Amino acid sequence: MQQQSIGSFELLTFIQQPHTGLRILCWLFSLVILGCIANEGQINRPDEVQKFCIFNRNQNACNYALGMASLAFICCLLFLAIDVHFPQISSIKHRKKVVLADVGTSAFWSFVWFVGFCFLANQWQVSKVEDDPLRSGGDAARAAITFCFFSIFSWAALTHVSLLRLRSVCFQEEYEQLCTQQHTHTHTPSHCV
Repeated sequence: MQQQSIGSFELLTFIQQPHTGLRILCWLFSLVILGCIANEGQINRPDEVQKFCIFNRNQNACNYALGMASLAFICCLLFLAIDVHFPQISSIKHRKKVVLADVGTSAFWSFVWFVGFCFLANQWQVSKVEDDPLRSGGDAARAAITFCFFSIFSWAALTHVSLLRLRSVCFQEEYEQLCTQQHTHTHTPSHCV
């Protein structure tokens, strides 16, 4: 991984980092889920006026998918912004806190999408065929379920990459502490500084 100087931003270097690519992938998956449910998640039968959720008429399923996709979308944008400014964070302790937050958030979203996948798949499985006689929302429902499934693994991969990043930051922190202690105990010039 190339180091950037403080105050400069290199787009190519930023995009080539594994956590950036995975975060963009997670962002895209949440956008697809959001689009599928927002556009075709609500249907109505020809003999009914009021629309209902395509997932077994369970409005909670549509609300869960919409809510989680919206929050994941915003979360990805927030962490992308933090990733842009990450090289400018000079304190290793602050870097460690950011990476710890990234690990926790990524693991949380992996779990959320696992629950979402199970919930949506179950509700789709028990949906009645007569509720969607025109088969108008089936593709969107299946796409939302599929991208919930993909999101589990993309967020899990992001958790793994963030753990590797945490290990690197922890090593830097230990190295800095060791060098500071060595420099204060011996009054000879140190190779650490």
